[in-house]
Amino acid sequence: MKKKWHILPDPPQTFFDSFQELPRIVAKLLYHRNIRTQQEINEFLLPDYATHVHDPFLFQDMGTAVKRILSAIEKNEHITVYGDYDADGVTAAVILMDTLKAIGATNIDVYLPHREIDGYGLNLKAVDYLHSVDTNLIITCDCGISNTREVGRANELGMDVIITDHHSIPETLPPAYAIIHPKIESEQYPDKNLAGGGVGFKLAQGLLKKHKETHAVVSTGESHDACEKWLLDMVAIASVADMVPLLGESRTLTKYGLIVLEKTRRIGLKKMLIEAGILDPDGKKKKEITARTIGFMIAPRINAAGRLAHANVAYELLMSERADKASELAWELDKNNTDRRELTEQCVDQAILQVERDQMHNPVLFVFDPEWKTGVVGLIASRIKEKYQKPTIAMAMNKETLTGSGRSVTGFNMIASLQEISEYFEKFGGHPMACGFSLIAADQRTNFQQALISQYTKHTEGLDMTPTLDIDAVVDLEEINWELYDLLEKFEPYGQMNNNPIYLARGVKIVNLQPMGKDKTHLRIGVTHTTNVVRKTIGWSLCETNAEGTNWCHILKPGDTIDMLFEVGINEWNGNRELQMLIVDLKKVS
Repeated sequence: MKKKWHILPDPPQTFFDSFQELPRIVAKLLYHRNIRTQQEINEFLLPDYATHVHDPFLFQDMGTAVKRILSAIEKNEHITVYGDYDADGVTAAVILMDTLKAIGATNIDVYLPHREIDGYGLNLKAVDYLHSVDTNLIITCDCGISNTREVGRANELGMDVIITDHHSIPETLPPAYAIIHPKIESEQYPDKNLAGGGVGFKLAQGLLKKHKETHAVVSTGESHDACEKWLLDMVAIASVADMVPLLGESRTLTKYGLIVLEKTRRIGLKKMLIEAGILDPDGKKKKEITARTIGFMIAPRINAAGRLAHANVAYELLMSERADKASELAWELDKNNTDRRELTEQCVDQAILQVERDQMHNPVLFVFDPEWKTGVVGLIASRIKEKYQKPTIAMAMNKETLTGSGRSVTGFNMIASLQEISEYFEKFGGHPMACGFSLIAADQRTNFQQALISQYTKHTEGLDMTPTLDIDAVVDLEEINWELYDLLEKFEPYGQMNNNPIYLARGVKIVNLQPMGKDKTHLRIGVTHTTNVVRKTIGWSLCETNAEGTNWCHILKPGDTIDMLFEVGINEWNGNRELQMLIVDLKKVS
């Protein structure tokens, strides 16, 4: 589906007049991101840890949760941190385990569910197991809010449950001892968009703040403030990996987290960065570490453990204190990631055949193969959604259970629709733009698909669902220079609701073209605009045939004129850096 180009209107002149100290393009970008007061502008452009990170005890249950945990430590009760198998859940578990150790807990362990054996969130079998090993207190990370039955079972067995989560709120809250969740209706906590790792960090903050009242230092001998800030590398990974809006407190935590990530003292994380080519073998930086680095190089490696094997590999790497063991685990994760990438490509090719065989006119796409691994169905759904710009559900079999993952488009709240047809699911959860579920019975697949299409039809009636690309500014390519790049660095880290700005250059002349990549699927284009200076651009996958049947390598030639949407990035090689325009979309003019 071709995308509409929408040039965002200029702010009213009164906005420019109110903030005359801002360069005009900066003022435009702030206005487009709904950052329009002096306080919001200060927090966005000059995030300050002391000012813009909220008191954890603003959470209504924080005092209750902290008191219960400290009591458990004092009585040497057995505490289990129950995480999740993705990057958000793994890093949240690392944050809490680091913190519990720092404040003197010794009778602690972690339980990360297996994607295919346990499924997402708490499950009854795991609850019974934790009781069998004498767990007294369960602390969930990035899960638990939809597990009413499982929390009830834990209570029956004499275990208390503290939930830290950020996923969509069900109609009935679980009977937990305490719930730390920013989206609960009665919750007054200011930032509603924290990732699971962010929520876990707030509990860590609360524990450290209370511990500081009676202890001068933590168990490692360092200050409570230092202990807290060293956790921020995990918060940054969690926030970017889970694609939460990088505004407000989440933005501040991520910005500082990227600084900590560059200096991380985690041996295992350093080994992972070496395997990824971000650091050289001596630990020196080869590439800038940005939110994009997390999204494309770090988070996929952490996620790969839970997709193809067990998330414990990623957790053990991040907690490792031995260089030799960390090197082994980092290599294993890197191999998992390579295997995951190859497997995903095979499955996506199969899914494309299914769509193009009989679903091209369907408003919601459904792909299924009983042989697919459940660990990659989310990736399949994401790739198919991106290719066809339609809500997509990818499904596979996990023994007798049909498991699925969905990705949505702007305008269709997927998790809300699933809640309206909850009779089809054994369990489900997620966000407006993504979901995961297990069907109550495999033979209900067709009925479920029809029900979800009906939901889509009902909720999008009268809406224009054509995907839209919002354009921040129309520019001449000669305006793209280091001065502009340095100015816009203040907008990093980019992420949800603070996307990398998109620019439009009209009437750009093609000078040369060069297919790139192992499979020659990418395209480098040399272009000129208002001068004879040739500028480098690159378009990822422009030499692949898209959903409309377009392959730009077969269409474009030197001398052609195009309108081009692009982002500004940096190309780094052999220690050199140059500005590079990343093509988002284009139209041939002549």
